[in-house]
Amino acid sequence: MANIILLGPPGAGKGTQAKRLVEERGMVQLSTGDMLREAKSSGSEMGRRVAEVMARGELVTDEIVIGLIREKLTTVASGGVIFDGFPRTLKQADALGDLLAELDLRLDAVIEMQVDDAALVDRISGRYSCGNCGAVYHDRITPTKVDGVCDACGSTNLMRRADDNEDALRTRLMEYYKKTSPLIGYYHARGELRAVDGLAAMDAVAAAISEVLDSSR
Repeated sequence: MANIILLGPPGAGKGTQAKRLVEERGMVQLSTGDMLREAKSSGSEMGRRVAEVMARGELVTDEIVIGLIREKLTTVASGGVIFDGFPRTLKQADALGDLLAELDLRLDAVIEMQVDDAALVDRISGRYSCGNCGAVYHDRITPTKVDGVCDACGSTNLMRRADDNEDALRTRLMEYYKKTSPLIGYYHARGELRAVDGLAAMDAVAAAISEVLDSSR
C-alpha cells in the first residue's frame, strides 16, 4: 500500500498518470472536486454542509475537505491513495499530515511532475478532444488522421477548452506557482519529495513514477 501526492502545474499530466495508477495498482484517486460533488448529493450531514456552503457561493473550508478525506481514508482499498487537488497550501499540508498521523497512515512519496513552461504551453494550447468519445489529440504531435474527424469513433464533434490558449495558460501557471509551489520546498525539507520529468513520453513518466513507488516500500 502506498499513499502519494502528485504535484505539478495544470497540464503536467497528473490526471493521466493517476488514472494509470488506479488501473494498474488498484490505488484510489481522492479528487477534491469529485468528493465535493459526491458529498453534495449524498444527503449526509457532511453533504448538507457542503451543499449549503456551495449554495452561498463560498469556498469550502479546509475543515470540510479534511472531513471528507477522513471518511474516504477509512474505507479505501489496500492499494493506497493518490491525493489529487489537495493539499494546495502549506496549511492544508500540515492538516493532511496531522490526519494521516491520527489514522496511523503514512505519506510514502510526493511526486513532482517537472515541466518546462514554454513546452507545457505548446503542449496544451495545441490540444483538442472528441466531444463524443473523449479521445485527445494535438495539432502538431498527434493530429487526427482525417482533418476534423475523430480516429476513434468517427465523430466530427472536435472541441477545444476555452482556457486552452497561451494567455489563459500562463495565468493558470502563475496561480499555481504562487499558491502551490511552496509545497515543493515543504516536502523537500521533509525528505518526501521525488521528481520525474513530466514532459517525457507517457510510458516513461509512468515508469519513473512506478520506480519511485517501488523504492518507497
